[in-house]
Amino acid sequence: MLRKTLAVIIAYAIFAITAVLLFNISGHDPHQPATINFEVLTVVYGIFFSFVSGMVLQLIAKTGNLNLNFILALVIASFATFSLIQSPGSHWTQLFAIIIFAPASILGGVFYGRRIKR
Repeated sequence: MLRKTLAVIIAYAIFAITAVLLFNISGHDPHQPATINFEVLTVVYGIFFSFVSGMVLQLIAKTGNLNLNFILALVIASFATFSLIQSPGSHWTQLFAIIIFAPASILGGVFYGRRIKR
């Protein structure tokens, strides 16, 4: 149980820390409108790290099913929803997290599971 809990925490930390780094390094405010180019960069970057977080979760947890990936997706979407409700300004980052990044973390688990079965 501890391994599974740590797997979810570490996977979420990968997603969250890399997101914070993107905005800190770029100097963009995630709650303000962005150019289409930066939004596309954010989507590609977010999909990559969400996918990686889903794979890392499976690597650590070693469960053989996607239950924890669904929990990770729920955590990502829940924090994004909370931020959507609480923060003023533009909500494009939260919407991307809910609609794109949370499902990408599940796909990371699917990909990891298929590679292991080969």
